[in-house]
Amino acid sequence: MKFTIYQESRVGKRRNNQDRLAHCYSRDALLMVVADGMGGHLHGEVAAQIAVQYLTEAFQREAKPRLTDPFMFLAGSLQNAHRAVQDYALAKRLPEAESPRTTCVACIVQDSVAYWAHAGDSRLYTLREGRVLAKTRDHSTVQSMIDEGHMTAAEAVNHPLRNRIYSCLGGVQNPQLDFSRKTTLQAGDVIALMSDGVWGPLADQQIVAALHGRDVRQAVPRLLDEAERMGGTNCDNLSLVAMAWGENYGEEVTTSVETQSLPFDGHSTQMPEFDHRSTPLPELSDDDIERAIDEIRNAIKKHSK
Repeated sequence: MKFTIYQESRVGKRRNNQDRLAHCYSRDALLMVVADGMGGHLHGEVAAQIAVQYLTEAFQREAKPRLTDPFMFLAGSLQNAHRAVQDYALAKRLPEAESPRTTCVACIVQDSVAYWAHAGDSRLYTLREGRVLAKTRDHSTVQSMIDEGHMTAAEAVNHPLRNRIYSCLGGVQNPQLDFSRKTTLQAGDVIALMSDGVWGPLADQQIVAALHGRDVRQAVPRLLDEAERMGGTNCDNLSLVAMAWGENYGEEVTTSVETQSLPFDGHSTQMPEFDHRSTPLPELSDDDIERAIDEIRNAIKKHSK
């Protein structure tokens, strides 16, 4: 496989960053994932971390060097991540109103074919030749109202229920998971996964213009700059991972990833550590962070093969 990939997450104007993201690839397969956590006192960060870390570790176990069935992998891993978030809440004896939850969007690329699934309103865009080839449909109240003809997309931007979602990992209800069709990639296609802090302030055309025909390693920071500027004083956390399929795609020469150099069972992973840098809350001590890390490990371990 040959591709160029870049990811970045920013806190925006919030006190802490409840988003998490990662990508991991073997010789024959690639995983990308973004999660946007919900819940106070570190619980949102933990929920998102569990989701991203569970999928990444499951991919490392199973993609040696390829997945038997990418859709089955996504379905099983997302359900198990959901149960792991639930187990964390049970272990903490959290009431339902305080239970941690997270959106999640994940994508597998294998044999030049993309497969993706999501719960919530973190989005995936597939871009081809300067247009949106496919994108996920938000599991949100306003999206349902748009689908039913009760409002337009423009009216939804500032609607008071804009951030209310009906599917997520964690919580009492099982998540509604939507799956893509198999999408064969062409050279130059771009796949972008992002939290609502990125797409919320922007029109689809702005996202396309920022990523089309550009080196994703320069395009991602520029797109986050624009989303942060448009978000203003209420700017949410912003997380984006973008992958351009093929070698040296973009207006500037880049060095693409060449996965054939990896060992048969090798992996390369980029997943930020769960620490004070990712969770910059002054009231949290080192012991609080270490305790959360142990709780994350324990929740994930129970549902790992």
